[in-house]
Amino acid sequence: MTHPRPFKRALDLLIRSGVRPTRQRIGLARLLFEGADRHITAEQLHGEAMADNLKVSLATVYNTLHQFTDAGLLHEVVVDAGRSYFDTNTTRHHHFFHEPSGRLTDVPGSKVVVETLPQPPAGTRVTRVDVIIRLTDATEGGSVPGPPVGDSSLEPF
Repeated sequence: MTHPRPFKRALDLLIRSGVRPTRQRIGLARLLFEGADRHITAEQLHGEAMADNLKVSLATVYNTLHQFTDAGLLHEVVVDAGRSYFDTNTTRHHHFFHEPSGRLTDVPGSKVVVETLPQPPAGTRVTRVDVIIRLTDATEGGSVPGPPVGDSSLEPF
C-alpha cells in the first residue's frame, strides 16, 4: 500500500501553474492552499511558516506570494498604500474591509453592480473592476447607508 506524499497536492498545484517547485514554495503553497479560501498578509504567512518549522525569510515569502499571484494562484488585494492581502479565492468577487480590525471578507461578485465606467485612457483597456467596501464600527458614525437590517446576504461578521 502506498501512502500519498504529504506535499503532493501543493506540488501538483505548482506544476500545473508553471511555478518551479522548490522546497520553500511547496511548503508555502501547502500552508496557503490546503484549507478553505482565505486572505493573508505576507507577515501572517511568514509567521505560519515559522510555526510550521519552514525556514524561510520574509523577503522570500513576499517574492513567493508575488510569483503565485503572477501564476494566477492568488489575487493581491491592496487596501492601503503599504498594506496588501493575498486572496486564495481567485473567482470574480469583491471585498468588505473592516478598517478597525483589518479584517477582509469576500462579497460575491453578483452583489455589487457597477453600471457605467469612464472611458479608459487611450491605448488601454479595463481588465477587471475590484471593489473594496470599507467598514467601520456602527458606533463610530459617519457611515454610508448599508443594506436593510436583516439582509444577512451582505453581513460579513
